[in-house]
Amino acid sequence: MPFKYHSFYFEKNIIEGRAIDIFEPEKASSDIGIFFVHGGGWRGGTRSGLHKLMRSFNAEGFICATTDYRLSPKNTLFDQITDIRHGYGIFLDFLRAKQRPEKTFVIGVSAGAHLAALLTAALPGECGEQLDFGECKSGRWAVPIGAALQATPVTFEPWEDIFPHIWSSMQDIVGSPYEEAPELYQRVSPIRYVNRKTPSIFFLEAANEHMFPLEKTLEFINKMTSMGRRAEYKVYKNVEHGFFYDTCRRQQREAFADILAFIRSL
Repeated sequence: MPFKYHSFYFEKNIIEGRAIDIFEPEKASSDIGIFFVHGGGWRGGTRSGLHKLMRSFNAEGFICATTDYRLSPKNTLFDQITDIRHGYGIFLDFLRAKQRPEKTFVIGVSAGAHLAALLTAALPGECGEQLDFGECKSGRWAVPIGAALQATPVTFEPWEDIFPHIWSSMQDIVGSPYEEAPELYQRVSPIRYVNRKTPSIFFLEAANEHMFPLEKTLEFINKMTSMGRRAEYKVYKNVEHGFFYDTCRRQQREAFADILAFIRSL
C-alpha cells in the first residue's frame, strides 16, 4: 500500500533521541492511530526497528507513528518518559491537523512496553517526569483507547529471582540504587497506576521469556479485572523475549492478527 513518510525532530536544535516518524497510508480507513515505542534495555534500540510493523499496520488502514527517546548514560528513565509524552503529543497534533479523531492505540516491546504502559496508565507528570523540555511544552492530552504490550516490566520493584542483568539495567536507568530511593521505583511501576479508568490492555507473552515473568503480568491483569477493566494475555509458543518486531515469522503473524482483533473490539 502506498504511504507518506513524515519525520520530525522535536525542536530546531536537534537533540539525539527526540525525533518521531509517522507513516500515513494513502487511504487511512481506520479512525485509530497507532503509536509505537521501541525496546532495547532503556539504553539501546531505535524507532526504525519498528518500521516493518508500521508498514503492516498501514496496509490495514492505520496511521502509525514511532518515537525515539534519549538513550545517553546521562539521561534517566524520567527523561525518557518526557520524550515519549512529547512524541505522543506530536502524533496527536498530526492527527488533529489531518482532522482525524484523537483515538490512539499504543504498542510497545520490552523497555518500550514499560514506557508504553506508563504512557497508557499514568497521567502526564504523575511519574515525576518533566512536562516541558526544550521547545516542547505540555499540551492537550488524550488517553489512549488501549495498548498491546510484549515482554512488559509491569513493575520496577524487585521480585524473587530477578534476572541480574535486567535488575542492573533497571537501577541504571532510574539513576539511583533501589536501596537509596525505593520511591522512585514505585513511581515508574505501571502496576501502581491501575485504576477504574485504565484503558484496555493486551499482553503478548513469549513462552521462552526469561526476563519478565508471566506471574507479574498476571498480577497486573488480576488488578485490572478486579477493578472492572479489560486486560488479556496470550502465550506464544516457541518464541523468545522481544519477538514481535516484524510479521515474517508464523508467531509474529499470529500476534499481528491478535492485536488487530483486539483493536477492532474496542
